[in-house]
Amino acid sequence: MNATPSARVARREVALFFLFAFVLLAAGIGLRDPWPSDEPRFTLVAKQMVESGDWLIPRRGNELYADKPPLFMDLQALSFTLVRDWRVAFLLPSLLATLGTLWLVYDLGRRLWDRRAGLLAAWLTLFAVGFTFQAKRAQIDPTVTFFITLANYGLLRHLLQGPDWRRWALGGVAAGLGVITKGVGVLAFLTVLPWLWWRWRLRRAHADRIPTAGGSGTGLAAYAGGWRWLLAPALCVFTVALWLVPLLIVAHASHDAAYGAYLDNLLFKQTAERYAAAWHHQQPPWYYLEVIALQWLPLSLFLPWLAPAWWRKLRDGDPRFVLLLGFVVLLLVFFNLSAGKREVYILPGLPMLALAAAPLITDILVQHRWPGRLLWALCAAFATAALAVGLRAWWIDPQWGQRLLAARDVGLTAAAVWIWLAGFGAAALLACVIARPGRPLLAASATLGLFWICVGIGIMPALNDSSSGRGLMRAVGERIGADAGLGLVGWREQQLLQADRPAQTFGFSRDPSAQLQDALIWQAQAPQRWLLVQAAALAACPPRADAIDLGLGNRREWVLLPPDPGWRCPVPARR
Repeated sequence: MNATPSARVARREVALFFLFAFVLLAAGIGLRDPWPSDEPRFTLVAKQMVESGDWLIPRRGNELYADKPPLFMDLQALSFTLVRDWRVAFLLPSLLATLGTLWLVYDLGRRLWDRRAGLLAAWLTLFAVGFTFQAKRAQIDPTVTFFITLANYGLLRHLLQGPDWRRWALGGVAAGLGVITKGVGVLAFLTVLPWLWWRWRLRRAHADRIPTAGGSGTGLAAYAGGWRWLLAPALCVFTVALWLVPLLIVAHASHDAAYGAYLDNLLFKQTAERYAAAWHHQQPPWYYLEVIALQWLPLSLFLPWLAPAWWRKLRDGDPRFVLLLGFVVLLLVFFNLSAGKREVYILPGLPMLALAAAPLITDILVQHRWPGRLLWALCAAFATAALAVGLRAWWIDPQWGQRLLAARDVGLTAAAVWIWLAGFGAAALLACVIARPGRPLLAASATLGLFWICVGIGIMPALNDSSSGRGLMRAVGERIGADAGLGLVGWREQQLLQADRPAQTFGFSRDPSAQLQDALIWQAQAPQRWLLVQAAALAACPPRADAIDLGLGNRREWVLLPPDPGWRCPVPARR
């Protein structure tokens, strides 16, 4: 049976949106290397997985890496086995996870409301500044956001449109994969708490049917379920066990104290202790409000008009809003109870908030002038500022632009960033003029889409040599020659990752002065062995006339030490 014209138009709109999302998110893949702080670390671990064949226990150099579970790095390693190019492979999991999240948001919005609400929810998610920024980086958070969104997709399909025990089981498996990714996948089950509260209210009101998204009712007895309620939590535990049990067997069979420390760090310090007694990223209680206000734009711009509309929906007992908003609130409460806060912690709440906002945005834009005008003005101001800065740094006052680059350890050859910035500003400003305030969503799509495409294919590649450490390591390779050995002291992951030859390391977490002592012994054992040393590790050492100052790299000073068997550095006294 042939599709109706309206169905064909609907499919075309969906296809065009996801094509645009793919172009925006994929722009720049293959044109840059991993950047600090986290990208080189994860890519280095994945590279060592491929080289060693051990995908169970991650390693950073010659040390076990216990900060995160291995699944994201496994996905990067798997990507490399498929494409055989690290410049593509290290970003591929984030790209696929982000597209998957957008599809889940669209499909859930379509099922809970209609196709337009689903597309608008996906649009609000895609263009949230913090979401797109993370999507174009090789961080764990886009992947864990996908797994938590997939878990919520399964749980919500069951709780709002069910009973659907297969979807309920899917939620449990996805939550388990989220645990193996970053340890927080179990938070998807927070969705169940507002559902239980809402169901309790129905019972108090003596209602015998649960209204569903389609308007029909499901009997309360149908959700009794018995043992089937255990499916999701049991499958979550089972999924985690598929990783954890082999890990425990290997660790205990090794009889190596390093494996015991690895388990303690991974299972306790990086989870419960990190949450209950955070030792870094400490922020005030209102921190996440700032994150939502700035990094969830343009969605957050609509919050003053969404809040009263949401209140009316909650007062009417609409279960869709109760569950979606309840999850977001509980997620914020959970992470706010810890002193350690980062903007990416609450990223899984964004898709759910976008879903709660999407069915109301159109009416808000029709009934109120200011939201659309503010969105258009924000896009126009952003484009104008980019054009002004780009023109000044590139054409009007190039020395000012050079000083800005130098302040971030960027070589003057990267001045092309200003041309790209000015070009983006001019194109986006023209798009805003064409769209006019009457079409704010079109203006925002053009402005933000052009920005992220220009960042991916122009600005980031221009900054790559300095940001990735490639420029520094190229200079090291040219200085020492093709046949020399290289040791790293006080190194960062990007130095080992970008080295043009197998490099010797002496620990990563160890004090650099202790690394230096072992490095000097290693250097003296054979000719033509050089050391790349972070300058801070040489603070207590006698000066060397033959030391080669390589300057700044990733905001650290680096020195290259040629072979000198007679030179020694005293071990600094412990305080």
